[in-house]
Amino acid sequence: MKDLIKYIAQALVDDPEAVEVSEVEGEQTSVIELKVAKDDVGKIIGKQGRTARAIRTILSAASAKIKKRSVFEIIE
Repeated sequence: MKDLIKYIAQALVDDPEAVEVSEVEGEQTSVIELKVAKDDVGKIIGKQGRTARAIRTILSAASAKIKKRSVFEIIE
């Protein structure tokens, strides 16, 4: 999951070097935190949160396949 989010985020931002993804795993749920450069936060969120919602949808579909729940957070 971590690699998937990193791949998507690096494709969206101007500074792909600054993309950091960390994953905190629990028994049933994992929290994936994304940190990008200050100028690129808007690109990850998108207009009215559409891009972030799309990333969450992709993540939930991928995590359903492995029967786990994933939460996506953008760290500013």
